[in-house]
Amino acid sequence: MYCPYFWMWQYWREYEDYDENYRDDDLELEYEEDELVRQITQEVNRIMRLVDTEFANVYAELRRYGMSRNITRLLFRAIVNYVVRNAENYTGNINQKTDALFTSLRRDMPWIFATFIGFRVPTRRTNEIIRDLIKFTLENMKGQTPSGWSRWESLGGILTSGPGAASWGPNRIDVFARGTNNALWHKWWDGRRWNNWEDLGGILTSSPDAVSWGPNRIDVFVRGTDNALYHKWWDGSRWSDWENLGGVLTSAPAAASWGRNRIDVFVKGTDNALYHKWWDGSRWSDWENLGGVLTSAPAAVSWGPNRIDVFARGTNNALWHKWWDGRRWSEWEDLGGVLTSDPAASSWGPNRIDVFARGTNNALWHKWWDGRRWSDWMDLGGQLTSEPAAVSWGPNRIDVFARGTDNALWHIYRG
Repeated sequence: MYCPYFWMWQYWREYEDYDENYRDDDLELEYEEDELVRQITQEVNRIMRLVDTEFANVYAELRRYGMSRNITRLLFRAIVNYVVRNAENYTGNINQKTDALFTSLRRDMPWIFATFIGFRVPTRRTNEIIRDLIKFTLENMKGQTPSGWSRWESLGGILTSGPGAASWGPNRIDVFARGTNNALWHKWWDGRRWNNWEDLGGILTSSPDAVSWGPNRIDVFVRGTDNALYHKWWDGSRWSDWENLGGVLTSAPAAASWGRNRIDVFVKGTDNALYHKWWDGSRWSDWENLGGVLTSAPAAVSWGPNRIDVFARGTNNALWHKWWDGRRWSEWEDLGGVLTSDPAASSWGPNRIDVFARGTNNALWHKWWDGRRWSDWMDLGGQLTSEPAAVSWGPNRIDVFARGTDNALWHIYRG
């Protein structure tokens, strides 16, 4: 009788303490003084955390063949480790490198393929999984563009604040920022090209934020020179004048919409708590205090009717989260990380949230909720000199904007 574990014995014996509680952090280096080995191990650990999220369905699929999660993870870790150690030996585009590494892996580590066969995983599916994992590893190695994301592109301009972004329809994006004259400037993607910047006036003392509650509708919010909340909107034919909505803001505002003619706006108040004001279709509410101790401006997003998720940096510099479920506000929860900017949030579908912030390396960091759990943080690169802004105009589509080291608007997208 064929035993699939036989082929793994040589690999397993290196980890005699391996059990169901195996964790990357438990891996001890045989030679701690070897800096290269340490760096490789850290890189493999980092990529495996991404694999655990992105390949969750594959883990479940292989379990149906009798492969426990720990067996699968050991196989995946061996593949990731092989790619990290050998990727620099191959040239060409990512597909060519994937093909070359697949061939060499089959030659150098046949026990991986034999183990899949031993569990009766079809050969074609085995090859697909291994190729996908090799490609994913290449895409997510440091210095590479993360899986599914574009490269950063400059959209020009001279920004004196972080950007704000909104979308009122498929393949439509509107971006706003404060210009060198402290006025609100606007740039938009019409489905074919980026239009030039236009000056919409006003005197801003914060970054803007924008939201749309319907086709050809945009609402923009900023802090004014009197620290009150100001509002300007596009009704499909023209821009309104600025209106003063009051309050005493100590941050930029954040806005979200969960339905037609509904807007929820959030700010940090003078006591560093989160404050909330909303438009119900006929009038603006008074401000309400939602508590917390914020050390950044908030970010807000909605993924469905009567649902709002709000994020901010806490006193420990981590990301904190509070949400409205249609009946009540939750308590604050700590989602970790070390933020050096305000967060940004977007949603491309029901029960999906993507959150972004600048990290300690000034790069863009990404964390997401997939409907069941929060991912780890992912480094998307770049050199940010402002908080990011994020927006989605369709399923699995995310556009993120930030100010770069040249003070221009920079853009990265997925989907």
